[in-house]
Amino acid sequence: MSQHPPKDIDELMDRVNNMAGITLGQLANHVGVPVPANLRRDKGWIGQLIETELGATAGSKPMQDFAHLGVELKTIPLSYSGTPLETTYVCVAPLINIQGLTWESSLVRHKLQRVLWIPIEGERDIPVAERRIGTGILWTPSAQEEAQLQQDWEEIMELIALGQVERITARHGDVLQLRPKAANSRVMTDSIGLDGQVIQTNPRGFYLKTSFTANILNRAFSPHA
Repeated sequence: MSQHPPKDIDELMDRVNNMAGITLGQLANHVGVPVPANLRRDKGWIGQLIETELGATAGSKPMQDFAHLGVELKTIPLSYSGTPLETTYVCVAPLINIQGLTWESSLVRHKLQRVLWIPIEGERDIPVAERRIGTGILWTPSAQEEAQLQQDWEEIMELIALGQVERITARHGDVLQLRPKAANSRVMTDSIGLDGQVIQTNPRGFYLKTSFTANILNRAFSPHA
């Protein structure tokens, strides 16, 4: 049962705080959906469950999950020591028709203007139903964080514009990286080739590196933050 969209930030954060400390199984029971035995074939299940409970409206559209509030929702699986277990997907990367695209008008910047982070126990030996939901964080990038994101985005987009998409690895970028984003390697899309011609390549997505998201969590939960 989907919740109606929250009318304001206060209502959204009330829902977030009410989830803190309960298990995914308890939340799934409340929402009325079955819990998968594992997430190998249901990778997006946790995010969809949280979206349903919080009343997110975007679905798969390229917009913020709570567009009327200007908030993007991201779940983040944590290890036993509280560190992020995986990079965080932001959005699909544009590979053609990128002339005139700037950081200010980019989907990455739009998505990361205000993010609601929901930490969740993510160790694989914890049954999915028993994984607990942590305390949510409403985050806006600092000037330094935005500068880091912008620098990485501009460097990656310049390589794409120069037809070097195939040479970009996950090591490019200090906080933001570009990686293949498709169900399998047979999925192809148009991109810019070395000579400016259109070539076929795997779709790519922008991801936040774990060191960057770890710093967000550390600042939020540090007693000296």
